[in-house]
Amino acid sequence: MGAGLSNAEIARRPHPAEGGVKTYVSTILGRLDVRDRVQAAVSAHEAGLAGPDPSPRRG
Repeated sequence: MGAGLSNAEIARRPHPAEGGVKTYVSTILGRLDVRDRVQAAVSAHEAGLAGPDPSPRRG
C-alpha cells in the first residue's frame, strides 16, 4: 500500500487474495484513523515509515 499499489497489484504478490488485501487495508486505515490510502501514505511519510518499494512493479 505504501508503494501506491492497488489491492489487485498487492494480491498478485505472494500474499492473500484481493479480498484479504481489502480487509488488511481497511484494518490499517482504521488503526491509523484515516479515511483513505492517501492519508495513510501521508501519515507513514510523516512518521518516517514510507520509502521506495524494493521490489519491481508489475505493469
